[in-house]
Amino acid sequence: MYNLHTMKTKIYTLKCSFCILLLLTTCCYGQSAKVDKRPNIIIILADDMGFSDVGCYGGEIQTPNIDYLAEKGLRFSQFYNASRCCPTRAALLTGLYNHQAGVGNMSFDQQKPGYRGYLKENTITIAELLKTGGYKTGMVGKWHVANTNVLPDKKEHLAWLNHQNDKPEFAPLEQYPVNRGFDKYYGNIWGVVNFFDPFSLVNGTQPVKDIPKNFYYTDAINDTASAYIREFSKSKQPFFLYVAQTAPHWPLHALPQDIKKYENVYKVGWDAIREQRYKKMVAKGVFPADKNLLSPRYNGELKWEDYPGKEWEAYAMAVRAAMVDRMDQGIGRIIKTLRETGEIDNTLILFLSDNGASCDDAQNYGPGLDRPGETRSGKQIIYPVDKKVLPGPETTFASTDTMWSNVANTPFRFWKMESYEGGICTPLIAFWPKGIRAKQGSVTNQVGHVLDFMATVQEMAGVSYPAEFKGNKITPTEGVSLLPVFKNEKREGHEYLFFEHVRGRAVRNGDWKLVSLGEKRAWELYNLKEDRTETHNLAAQHPEMVEKLKNKWLEWANANNVLPKPNARAIE
Repeated sequence: MYNLHTMKTKIYTLKCSFCILLLLTTCCYGQSAKVDKRPNIIIILADDMGFSDVGCYGGEIQTPNIDYLAEKGLRFSQFYNASRCCPTRAALLTGLYNHQAGVGNMSFDQQKPGYRGYLKENTITIAELLKTGGYKTGMVGKWHVANTNVLPDKKEHLAWLNHQNDKPEFAPLEQYPVNRGFDKYYGNIWGVVNFFDPFSLVNGTQPVKDIPKNFYYTDAINDTASAYIREFSKSKQPFFLYVAQTAPHWPLHALPQDIKKYENVYKVGWDAIREQRYKKMVAKGVFPADKNLLSPRYNGELKWEDYPGKEWEAYAMAVRAAMVDRMDQGIGRIIKTLRETGEIDNTLILFLSDNGASCDDAQNYGPGLDRPGETRSGKQIIYPVDKKVLPGPETTFASTDTMWSNVANTPFRFWKMESYEGGICTPLIAFWPKGIRAKQGSVTNQVGHVLDFMATVQEMAGVSYPAEFKGNKITPTEGVSLLPVFKNEKREGHEYLFFEHVRGRAVRNGDWKLVSLGEKRAWELYNLKEDRTETHNLAAQHPEMVEKLKNKWLEWANANNVLPKPNARAIE
C-alpha cells in the first residue's frame, strides 16, 4: 500500500509539473510570437525630380499612384533637401547636416573633415538605429554616399564602366549599405547609371555581373522593393525600407511605350507648360490662389519658336516624363504589395526628391569618370551634342537643358546645386492611414528638412538616439520630429535652417531667407511669406537682417566644417 501510494503521488507530481511546464511554454511562446505593432517605414526618394513634376504638385505627367498617396495623405509645400544627390542622402540617412556627416560635396575624399565623401564614423544611419530597436531593414537603388574607386588608368577605367572587365569593389566594402545597418541591399553604389545595364550594381556586397533580357533598372528597383516587403511581412517585426530611385536623373533612358504617351505634350514650349503647371498647383492647393507666385521664366527674352533644336528638346522632355511615369508604375506595385500583405494601413510612406531638376547638359560631358563610352556588347554610346540623335535608348547619353529644368521646378527659380527654392525645395508626401490625423489630401506649409526624418522615425519606433555606437562618439541629431505635423498640430520647428553646396549658400529664419549664388556673389534677402519664389530682393531695405543672417550662417559654417571650401570635384 505504501509503495502504491508513493507511486501515485509521484505520478501526480509529474503530471502537475508537466502541466506547469506546458503552461510556461505556452506563455513564453505566446510572448515570443507576439506581433510588434510599431509602424513600418518606407522612404521613396526620386532622383533629380522637379518640384512640379508629379500630378499632385501640378505636373502633366501621369502619376496616379503617387497622387493616390497624396489624396490619402499629407503634402508639404515648404520642405527642404540639401540641393544635390550625395549631400541630401547623407542628411536624410543620418539626421545631420551633410557636412557634419562628412559629405559636404560628393563622393571623393578631399581630406577635409566636412568633405570626406562617405558617412563618417560620427554618424549612425536610420537603418542602424532602427535595427537596434528590432526593425528589419532593407534598401534598393542608389547609395552614393561611399568613396568612389576610380582606376588610375583611364583606358582601363572606361572598360570597367563599359562592363568589359571585372575590377575590385566600387567603394570600400565597409561603406556599403549592408555595413551601415541594412539587412538587405540591391542597387548601385555610384550615382550615374545606364538604365538598361547599370554600372556598380550589387546584391549585398557582390557585383551583379549579368542582367536578364529586357532589363530596365526602375522596374528592378521597385520589383525588388516589393519582394523585400513580402519577405519582411512574414516576420513579426516591423520593417524599414529605403527605396532610392534613379529616375529621372540623366541619362534619358526610357521604354518606347512610355515615351509615346508624351511625344506631343512638350511641343507647346516652356511657357505653356509652366503656366499649366502653376494653374494646376493652385487648383490643388499647393499655393494660395490670391497671390501670383509664378516667377519669371529663366532667360525670358528667348522665345520657344526661335529656339534651335526645339524638336529635340521637346522629345527629350518626353523621355524624362516617361521615366517619371515608369517610376510611378513601380510605386503602384509597391502599394499593391502592401495591400496584399496587409501592411498598408500601418506603414508610413514618405515620397520626395533629392533636389530640384538638374540643369546639366550631360551630352556635353562625353565618356569618362562615371559615364560609359560603349555598351557591354561594344556598341558606341552617342553623346548628342549636335542634337541629331534622339535620346531614349541605351546607345545615347543625354539630359534636358536649363530651360526645361526651370519648367520642372515651377514656380521657383533655378535648379539643382543652388540654394534658391528651385534647388532645395522638394515635394514631400506623407502617407500613413493609421497615423496621420491631418485632413486627407491637405497641404501643410509647416517647414521641414530631410534631416528631420531621423528624429521622426526615432520617435515612431520608440528607440533612443545613442551618444556612442560601435565604439564611436555620435554627433547629436539636428532634426526635429515631424509627428506633430502628421497629427495636425503645430510643431516647434527649426529656428534656423542652413544650406551650402559648391555654388549655393543660404540660411532661413522664420519667413526670412538669405541666399547667394556663391561666395563671390552678393547676399540676397527674401521674405518667403510674401515672396515664396524669391523675386523681390529686400537686402537694400533691411541691411540689419542681412547682417544678422550672414553672421548666423558664418557661425554655422565655421562650426560644421563648411569653411574653407575645397575644390569641388564632382561625380554624379
